[in-house]
Amino acid sequence: MTEKTQERIKSLIDGADVVLFMKGAPAQPQCGFSAAVVQVLNGFGVKYEAVNVLADPFVREGIKAFSNWPTIPQLYVKGEFIGGCDIVREMAASGELTQLFADKGVEKAVA
Repeated sequence: MTEKTQERIKSLIDGADVVLFMKGAPAQPQCGFSAAVVQVLNGFGVKYEAVNVLADPFVREGIKAFSNWPTIPQLYVKGEFIGGCDIVREMAASGELTQLFADKGVEKAVA
């Protein structure tokens, strides 16, 4: 990964409290795993930024190296890598995600 790509990814992560690197967009996910994480986040009602990795091949490959995680989607909360689809779903089911959002002071989306 180039330094430019690394800086771009860091800037994206630092630009919002919750950032989801996904395939597609929240309104039109382009893989089932991305759709599942969007559904979880929407269910919690938190504000998040979505980054469509299909629109930028450098980010698509770079995020995997950045996080040392081989798959997409990837969720970041307040700059911290949380995990992919399975981890997000498990954390949602166990209550850990609710606690994480509360501990980190993540805002709810305005209805």
